[in-house]
Amino acid sequence: MDIGANLKAVRKSRGLSQRELAKRAGVTNSTISMIEKNSVSPSVSSLKKVLSGIPMSLVEFFSADIGQTESAPVVYRQQDLLEIGDESVSMKLIGKEFPNRAISVLSETYPPGGHSGEEMLQHEGEEAGLVVEGKLELTVGDDIFVLEVGDSYYFDSNRPHRFANPFDATCRLFSATTPANF
Repeated sequence: MDIGANLKAVRKSRGLSQRELAKRAGVTNSTISMIEKNSVSPSVSSLKKVLSGIPMSLVEFFSADIGQTESAPVVYRQQDLLEIGDESVSMKLIGKEFPNRAISVLSETYPPGGHSGEEMLQHEGEEAGLVVEGKLELTVGDDIFVLEVGDSYYFDSNRPHRFANPFDATCRLFSATTPANF
C-alpha cells in the first residue's frame, strides 16, 4: 500500500489542504508533505495522529479502497440520479456513486406551492444554487428574496433558511451544499 498516495487521496476527498490537516492533527505542514511524498514512513502512532485530523481510523484508512475515485463514474445519466425529495419537491442527487463526496449537487424541481418544509433549515456548511426555470422564494434569516431565471444564491447554511415556490409556474434549479449531506 502506498501510504503517501492514500493519505493525499483521502485528504483531498475530504476537501482538506495540507495546512488544514496539519492544524487539525497537531503536526507540522512539512510532516504531512513528507508523508504524502513518501519521504518518510510514519509510525503507526504518527499515522494515527494524522488521521485523527480527518477524522479516520487506521482500520478505515487501510481498508478504504482509495482508488475508487478513479473508477467512479464520471457521467451520470438522467436515470442514474437518485431521488431524495418528497411529495412536495423533487431533489435529484448528482454523483450518488462517487465515494466520499465532499459536496452534494442537486437538480431540484419545486412545483407551484412546493417548499422545503414549514420549518426553517439550519446546518453546518455552505449552499449555492442557480435558478434555471421559473421563480424561487428564498428566505435566509429575516430576509426574503425572489430569484428569477439566471439569479443565484450562496450563503452559510448555519443561517436559518427555507425554499418555496408560491408562484404559478414550476421552478427548477441546480444547487450545491457542503459538506455532502446526502
